Amino acid sequence: MQNRIQKLRKERKLTQSELANDLEVTRQTIISLESGRYNASLILAHKIARLFDLTIEDIFFFDDEEEE
Repeated sequence: MQNRIQKLRKERKLTQSELANDLEVTRQTIISLESGRYNASLILAHKIARLFDLTIEDIFFFDDEEEE
């Protein structure tokens, strides 16, 4: 699953630490999300979407090839 978290974070001029604090997660979680090594839980995805005032679908993109 790919996402736009890094792009959105930079547009808002937030550091990874600031975003982590806003979402009540660790900076390592943000690093892992941005690099695609970790997929957000539904709860975390919802928090991220609310923070950026977008829908979950606007932020996260499911790659059909991952199913295979």
